Amino acid sequence: MTTSDSSASTPRNSCTVYFDGACPICSKEIATYQKLKGGEKIKWIDASVCNEQELGTTLDRPAALARLHVRDASGNLVHGAAAFVEMWKHLPALSWITPLLSNRFALSILDLLYNFFLRVRPLWRKA
Repeated sequence: MTTSDSSASTPRNSCTVYFDGACPICSKEIATYQKLKGGEKIKWIDASVCNEQELGTTLDRPAALARLHVRDASGNLVHGAAAFVEMWKHLPALSWITPLLSNRFALSILDLLYNFFLRVRPLWRKA
């Protein structure tokens, strides 16, 4: 799903990543991405502690905490596997694989795996 929100757009050639910092696995994974080359050009928003305004008008806190969301430089909001692929495009160490994962078939498989993770994730989420 893609929605647009110009009020929360990011600088050109960048994106904004909305993640659940209260999830230990999620926060460790995001910390890894932040350290990669290109991570400094991405705006990282911890949806568990940010101001509601930082989410923009097309994303609310419950949705942001439920799954990864990424807003591209045009203001389009994507979630799930598509969000990972969009984020990886901005990280040179991972961008090489994004053309292989940007098709409907690959995204469907990645979404199945991600949805499985989301079902077991509450077991690791901080109280």
